[in-house]
Amino acid sequence: MPYINKFLTKANSQKAYEIMIDKGFSMREAQRLIDKGRLICDKNVIKEKNAILNGDVYLIDYEPNPKGLKPIFECDDFVVFDKPSGVLSHPNGRNCLYSLNDEIWHLYGKNACVAHRLDFETSGLIVVALNKNSQIELKKLFEQRKVKKTYLALAKGFIKEDFSVNAKIGLANNYDDVKMRMEISDNGKDALTGFRVIKYFDDIDATLLEATPFTGRQHQIRVHLFHVQHSILGDPLYGITKDKIIEILDKKMPKQERLVLTGASRLLLHSNSLSFIFNEKEYNIKSNFNAYDEFYKLAYKYKS
Repeated sequence: MPYINKFLTKANSQKAYEIMIDKGFSMREAQRLIDKGRLICDKNVIKEKNAILNGDVYLIDYEPNPKGLKPIFECDDFVVFDKPSGVLSHPNGRNCLYSLNDEIWHLYGKNACVAHRLDFETSGLIVVALNKNSQIELKKLFEQRKVKKTYLALAKGFIKEDFSVNAKIGLANNYDDVKMRMEISDNGKDALTGFRVIKYFDDIDATLLEATPFTGRQHQIRVHLFHVQHSILGDPLYGITKDKIIEILDKKMPKQERLVLTGASRLLLHSNSLSFIFNEKEYNIKSNFNAYDEFYKLAYKYKS
């Protein structure tokens, strides 16, 4: 379990924030941790920074649990990981047993953080800032769409030629139980994706595509391919019914059933390349993952 109760001190009528500052936290960090309910005194969660504490004080802290994943690129300001499918970019709560943060904090300390995110089942390149300045600048590059990204996706059906999808995307209104699901919506935000055909595999009736998102909407590539009736193989959100979506997300669907239902045991979408200029230097980073072969194998298992 990455989150542990870390003993700080035995308090004797001291204010909560004073204890935190004595232990090396800034006032801002102390306030943030208290607001998140991470400070405990005698088994009670402390909710006010000015609370007077008596007794044993603990901080619910994150202890990295690395599995040995290493970055594929490193420099003084940032590194790039090739994230496997099935790994969270960031822990999603205290019950999270493993995320990319376990590797990041183990290797670079807790000042390092991801500059953007990839979905749980999407594999591929993810940039990690190593200090506060690079974090601000890198996040700005992503927010301002100054990072060129390409993805590889294995989509259902035969796609003959290159195409693009220009369709607004918004949060789906009729999926209250699946709050992350998006949809094409006139009231949504502008979204444009270009698609280049790489290879059609007739034995599995699927087309490998290179996707270039020119905007940065949530699930953009997935939603646009679903919109043109070429859902990505293995997609647990688009192209199947709501009850089946919930079953997959709750990890209650048997692996074989998901294979038959979606065409793969994971979402066959991979962040393959990143290009950007940082501190006046150009970076062109490419994934080491062989999506061409690996995606075919994963889809072929379903057909065989």
